[in-house]
Amino acid sequence: MYGVLRNLLFRLPPEQAHNVALGSLDIAQKLGMLNAFSTHPEPCPVNVMGLAFPNPVGLAAGLDKNADHLDALGALGFGFIEVGTVTPLAQPGNPKPRMFRLTEHQAIINRMGFNNEGLGHLVTNVEHRRYKGVLGINVGKNKDTPNEQSEQDYRKGISAVYALADYITVNVSSPNTPGLRDLQFGDSLKQLLSGIKDEQVRCHKALGRYVPVAVKIAPDMDDEGIRFVANALLEAGLDGVIATNTTISRDAVKGHRHEHEAGGLSGAPVRAASVRVIEGLYAELGERLPIIGVGGITDGDSAAEKIRAGAKLVQIYTGFIYKGPALIREAVEAIRAEQQKNQGL
Repeated sequence: MYGVLRNLLFRLPPEQAHNVALGSLDIAQKLGMLNAFSTHPEPCPVNVMGLAFPNPVGLAAGLDKNADHLDALGALGFGFIEVGTVTPLAQPGNPKPRMFRLTEHQAIINRMGFNNEGLGHLVTNVEHRRYKGVLGINVGKNKDTPNEQSEQDYRKGISAVYALADYITVNVSSPNTPGLRDLQFGDSLKQLLSGIKDEQVRCHKALGRYVPVAVKIAPDMDDEGIRFVANALLEAGLDGVIATNTTISRDAVKGHRHEHEAGGLSGAPVRAASVRVIEGLYAELGERLPIIGVGGITDGDSAAEKIRAGAKLVQIYTGFIYKGPALIREAVEAIRAEQQKNQGL
């Protein structure tokens, strides 16, 4: 069923297809027709960051930036959903076209630029959701906010969503907001993480509820950068790390007609880079800080590979666009088999 729909959707420009697909999911959910598109995986519970996940396969941020489609996406069998990236103020993002399919590579290049309706819109949607599963909310800074003032944007985001989120992700790794990735390095990162932790502590005291905070990083770091980030996260007392965002590298898609489009490359070509970062993080962190693996998951094996590299949970996005809801079940079953093998069952 999804293959037929995908062939129709892929006749539309990528961003239009994205909007049509999500709108169609909403209609199908309201009509009780989503079972025709997906068979939910059997439970595969896991506890990470103090949270109980029904299965370890989640939806990555970016697909539903404003939590407009949370109920429909939440009915597909994901173990958790992450919405956003949301910024304090609404912003239109970069000029169109800003999304490109590389179908033969099972990949997408996007330079969306944190297009979203702002914190107020997202908060209202989340407050009225029917979805009762684990919810992550991904926060970022506005494009016009200078890096020196970015901490205030992240504080605003954390404060606004703290009472509603099961966990919060701080996005410092999108390549589509100028200068954002500079926040991943050196004193800029340490200062930002200190401010984020301070805001988390403040919200915890005010609301009497502890909400874990994870940081999402890029796949384009060298080994020294990975070690620095790992130790900075431990020093700041953050709760998790999501590895990885999209890549600016084009090595895996050389010769493609979209090779030179600006933006982040996602999908199968990011698989190896993401695994390399996860392995590097795990070598430094061990079991002290959980890793959520994302990037290049297109089948069960690539999901289980993230677990073997050291991740506790995984997220899908581009693979979900190419494979549909069946990928959720396939990934869960592959991870279950990996877990059983590790336990000697």
